[in-house]
Amino acid sequence: MTQAYTPGLLVTPCLWWRCRRVLPVTGRVLVRLHQQVTAEEVVAETETPGDAIPVNLSRTLGVAPGRVASTLLVNVGDAVEAGQVIAQSEGLFGWFPKEYHSPITGMLESVSAITGQMIIRGTPRKVQVRAYLAGEVTEVLPDEGVTIEAHAAVLQGIFGIGGEAYGRIQFVCATPEEDLTADHLRPEHRGAIIIGGRRITRTAVDRARELGISALIAGGIDDQDLREILGYDLGVAVTGLEKLGLSVIITEGFGDIAMARRTFDLLRSLQGQPAAVNGTTQIRAGVLRPEIIVPVVATTAAHASREGISGLLDVGAPVRVIREPYFGELGEVTGLPSEPQWLASESKARVVAVRLNRGETVTVPRANVELMEGVAT
Repeated sequence: MTQAYTPGLLVTPCLWWRCRRVLPVTGRVLVRLHQQVTAEEVVAETETPGDAIPVNLSRTLGVAPGRVASTLLVNVGDAVEAGQVIAQSEGLFGWFPKEYHSPITGMLESVSAITGQMIIRGTPRKVQVRAYLAGEVTEVLPDEGVTIEAHAAVLQGIFGIGGEAYGRIQFVCATPEEDLTADHLRPEHRGAIIIGGRRITRTAVDRARELGISALIAGGIDDQDLREILGYDLGVAVTGLEKLGLSVIITEGFGDIAMARRTFDLLRSLQGQPAAVNGTTQIRAGVLRPEIIVPVVATTAAHASREGISGLLDVGAPVRVIREPYFGELGEVTGLPSEPQWLASESKARVVAVRLNRGETVTVPRANVELMEGVAT
């Protein structure tokens, strides 16, 4: 039987999931091997150096570089406060001395008698890494981090913004075809992960930020709304560092695209459960998918998922078409011709036959479909 391989999105009710959580620089690991942790528990922490602010003190005070040290009112290595006078010139015959006030709270790191430049280092920033996955610590990396494993429902999306967020899953749309608007959101949703149906509107994102909602998840979003939410055109770099106060994940694509029924039904079965989400997305080499992780009790489905071959495109496999004219439609593979075929564009390519959920069977290039991994048909 003909087989092929293609990238795919995980949408599975139970999977043995492994998550490695490491610090950006060495620090302290706060948990021990085989310890059970919650998703929001801090498992490691460290401090990163504060911002360095260079100041040409020679020019600022109008003194020769070799005399800069004599203007200092504090020593190198001393702590300084924002607004504190840390240097002062003698002035002209003792009149009208010039002062320099520290722009930040931090430490005087260095002064050069050759260039007359001073560097003030900001207060170190504490960096904490949370477990993200509620489960067991199966590996401890000394001074770096941990590996955590657990059974979980795992759902990957097409695109997201905002980083990690935590909360309980709450539905506000009755069907996958219903848009997620500001009217669906209420004060009692504070801290929740809200599941919509079709499109997330810009006003819904604004309202969610006001209410302190952790994340919004739905089928699609309008690119103009996304531009207005961010305040700029999104490029092809990694997302996830946006300072929005919440995360946004779309599961299907851009535009008015209803959430896949399988995805919608799986999330509905997890209503009220605590979840962790991450909107970080990268579409170039080293693909990163936005994801929703919900700890679950182990089932036989977990073992089946572990034994499957990732990316295997075979007859009966559930897929999503990711190019026009069938963009966003779901279906099932019915055939994988072994020989390349001519396309309407007058080019030749290997193709796949897909029976769409609405009943029509179409033939598209294999590169135009994405496997819905972990989803039973």
